[in-house]
Amino acid sequence: MMKRLFVILISCLWLAVPLSAQSNKLIRELESKRGALQKQIAESESILKDTKKDVGSQLNSLAALTGQIEERKRYILAINNDVEAIERELNTLERQLRALEKDLKDKKRKYEASVQYLYKNKSIEEKLMFIFSAKNLGQTYRRMRYVREYATYQRLQGEEILKKQEQIRKKKAERQQVKAAKENLLKEREGEKTKLEAQEKEKRTLVANLQKKQKGLQNEINKKRREANQLNARIDKLIAEEIERARKRAQEEARREAAARKKAEGRQSSGAGAKTNSKPLEVYTMSKADRELSGNFAANRGKLPMPISGAYIITSHYGQYAVEGLRNVKLDNKGIDIQGKPGAQARAIFDGKVAAVFQLNGLFNVLIRHGNYISVYCNLSSASVKNGDTVKTKQSIGQVFSDGTDNGRTVLHFQLRREKEKLNPEPWLNR
Repeated sequence: MMKRLFVILISCLWLAVPLSAQSNKLIRELESKRGALQKQIAESESILKDTKKDVGSQLNSLAALTGQIEERKRYILAINNDVEAIERELNTLERQLRALEKDLKDKKRKYEASVQYLYKNKSIEEKLMFIFSAKNLGQTYRRMRYVREYATYQRLQGEEILKKQEQIRKKKAERQQVKAAKENLLKEREGEKTKLEAQEKEKRTLVANLQKKQKGLQNEINKKRREANQLNARIDKLIAEEIERARKRAQEEARREAAARKKAEGRQSSGAGAKTNSKPLEVYTMSKADRELSGNFAANRGKLPMPISGAYIITSHYGQYAVEGLRNVKLDNKGIDIQGKPGAQARAIFDGKVAAVFQLNGLFNVLIRHGNYISVYCNLSSASVKNGDTVKTKQSIGQVFSDGTDNGRTVLHFQLRREKEKLNPEPWLNR
């Protein structure tokens, strides 16, 4: 019985040892994830430039500021989630600490009882009398073993109490460490909220300035809309041509396969003179290689790299939306706009083949085919690839244009299509 109790106590001790490491690991993991977001915020802050007085620049500044506010809100949300995770860890530590203290109290009570028992039966004579008063030799042996095991049990109980006290000390230190991490997080959250409030105030001021220039603003929006429509019409035309070329390649591949199959069947049946039923021609819009590439691309949804190098802010999202705070100002984006730093490179989001490179209004635009998916990179000052080139994931395909008249504003317009269908790129990218 004593041995079994001892084994149980030792098992409990070993189960409790790794708990401190678990809390430290949790804190490190949360700090790592938060650090990536913090870096993104710091980099995106460096992109924001002084607002100029003309409407176009103010509208661009509003887009950049709105994107930066969104990044900061994401970061505050991450802090809130981390605070909740640490709070759960603290509750777990409290429960573990209460269990350890209860266990320690129970051990002390048992140890005290054993000490009192030994005190009452402390003399050698009493132990010897207990042993030799046995009725037979077997009972004598069992009593001798009991006296030895009881002494060992008492010594181990004393050691267990010391170990349990050390466990409690470490658990309290761990709890204190987690509490400190929580307090630091709460301070950081307050700091981020203060920065957010300042940015939102700046945004309100910017919107108020733009509202005073409603006519000029509407002209600027109309200009941007005309440029976007012109670009999208060209992209749509080139994609339609690329789809038709892919269809013809697939048809030719299917025709060759059908001819080879018919020839093989003819050889097999020539000896017997049997009639063969040739299979109908399979219709594909893509070749086998394109179908495989499409499957690989789709499997990487949410893991694709950002199509711009370095720090960035998403300044305009996919789809139709109203500009916050401005009357009758609606935008329709067929992709997303990503603002980076001067010198930023556009880079391929996946392996593929360059389907088209064209210039519009003096700027380069690149289409890359990934099976039946097509990624589109617009607003490049130069292109480092040409039609027909094979590209790899993250390969630079050109430099994003920096507008010298607007503080070097550097914006990549990025679209994603599945054949003619327009897709929201954001769920496909790893942010």
